[in-house]
Amino acid sequence: METKVVLITGASTGIGLAAAEQLMNKGVKVYAASRRGGKSLKAQSGEGELIHVKMDINIETEIASVIAKILKENNRLDAVICNAGNGIAGSVEDTSIDELRYQFETNLFGTVKTIQACLPVFRAQGYGKIITTSSVAAIVPIPFQAFYSAVKSALLVFMQALTIEVKPFGIQCCTILPGDTKTNFTSARKYTTHSQSIDSVYYNKMKSSVGKMELDEQNGMSPNVIAQNMVQQIMSKRMKAIVIPGIQYKTICWLFNRVPAEISLWVVGKIY
Repeated sequence: METKVVLITGASTGIGLAAAEQLMNKGVKVYAASRRGGKSLKAQSGEGELIHVKMDINIETEIASVIAKILKENNRLDAVICNAGNGIAGSVEDTSIDELRYQFETNLFGTVKTIQACLPVFRAQGYGKIITTSSVAAIVPIPFQAFYSAVKSALLVFMQALTIEVKPFGIQCCTILPGDTKTNFTSARKYTTHSQSIDSVYYNKMKSSVGKMELDEQNGMSPNVIAQNMVQQIMSKRMKAIVIPGIQYKTICWLFNRVPAEISLWVVGKIY
């Protein structure tokens, strides 16, 4: 059986790195893409390999260069995991359009650019797998991270539409929706400029709400748990369209879609 070849974005730390290492240990040749790069590794046993490559998913020429490198070295690409992302916090009123663009640039546009670059390869092969990292926030809206929720929701719907479009070409799509996860995503979160001013009418409530969210994140699931779900889909014959790791988050999402909106939004408001 030929060694699987997988490209992962946002793979220098957290969920992406955990998935890269787990796949490597299962005998997969993983190209771990990030803006910072890293030291490549080989599995202690088997054919698995982790090759760090520098790639900014917002720069199309860098994406094309990495895919060309993968094809030159392997003549195939079995799957792509689009995991790169970022987050901003602040009220809607305190968020500028430029800050909104920042939130969408990597999480959605960069992901789309990466997928668009992989699709011709997958079509020519007659197979391929696409996994993206969305969030439970795509289903359960988070106050003071409204645009993070919005971009993750957009990604989820985009992937569902893409699933229908590419099915005739043997291409499968899966969206992973993690809940609170303990990674450096928390420390890397940015606040909008106006949200940091004590003159903002939202300042105290925003600080309190986001502070609770960050505490939940740092007491959340290990990135290894999310990575295990990704690896399971890559190694399976048929991927699921949506995967929500953790029974508590499966339950939350199930309930949110069945309880009247007025009640579900009231509950979220009471929590945050």
